[in-house]
Amino acid sequence: MASLNVHMPPDLRDFVDKRTKKGGFSTPTEYVRHLIREDQRREAERRLEALFLEGVKSGRAKGNVEDLFKRLHKFVDERSGKKQVTRGNGKATRSHTRG
Repeated sequence: MASLNVHMPPDLRDFVDKRTKKGGFSTPTEYVRHLIREDQRREAERRLEALFLEGVKSGRAKGNVEDLFKRLHKFVDERSGKKQVTRGNGKATRSHTRG
């Protein structure tokens, strides 16, 4: 694992120490890692929101909405390990069992 040395004034170090204890972290390093992961999560959310807004601004979808949802369900199921189940009427439904 790579290391990173951070120099900070005493008041910031005191703050980090207090937050480490209050947050239940074993070390200041764990606290800083947590902050970085939270920043990564927020950045991913910002990116997702930007992509969503881009899609909304792109106009109306062309094609059949039912077909779109079938493709979306298939995409999600393939990536999550879920199987599609066909009902008696020939329509596919999403199974909540792992395959």
